[in-house]
Amino acid sequence: MRTRIKICGITRPEDALSAIEFGADALGFVFWKPSSRSIEPAQAVEIVAALPPLASIVGLFVDATAADVERVLKQVPLDLLQFHGDEPPELCSAFARRYIKALPMGGGVDPLAYARRYADATAFLLDSHALGGSGGTGQAFDWRQAPKALGRPMIVAGGLNAGNVRQAIEQCKPYAVDVSSGVEAAKGIKDPARMAEFINEVNRVGRD
Repeated sequence: MRTRIKICGITRPEDALSAIEFGADALGFVFWKPSSRSIEPAQAVEIVAALPPLASIVGLFVDATAADVERVLKQVPLDLLQFHGDEPPELCSAFARRYIKALPMGGGVDPLAYARRYADATAFLLDSHALGGSGGTGQAFDWRQAPKALGRPMIVAGGLNAGNVRQAIEQCKPYAVDVSSGVEAAKGIKDPARMAEFINEVNRVGRD
């Protein structure tokens, strides 16, 4: 099965269009103000309006309140929610939307025990942050520690780039990979050549 690709931290319409043109399956918008890749709902609406059909739109939140999430949902046609903090399970499932829950792979947390709290998650995203962190550091975790029995599709994130994504896929065998800083020219500004190289490398895995 082909490994799916999510490009996260999209801030500009031209970057979103390039990512889809090169073959990305999903785009991630960050609605967490401390992030250098954070955007306002109005910006996200502008980007989505420029996209062709069938592009999957994911909204990323970190310890947001229900009101914060609802405010975004009223404006932006999100297909999936991604919760990247330590949100309680009842908040994650409160919006009649499928959601992805990030699992902290740093700091000694048992990812399987943590995942069991979120029984209705659509997928789990493995990132290098510790519990209480937010990810987005550009650092990879030890892929050998990826749990094998999550019971949901696995998405691998954290420090991925065109030079190491093959190894991550071969070790973890994920449903999808998620990249942000590894395809950027600057924080929040995607590099078309790096996006194309990353997507091409993912698509080559399993064909070689």
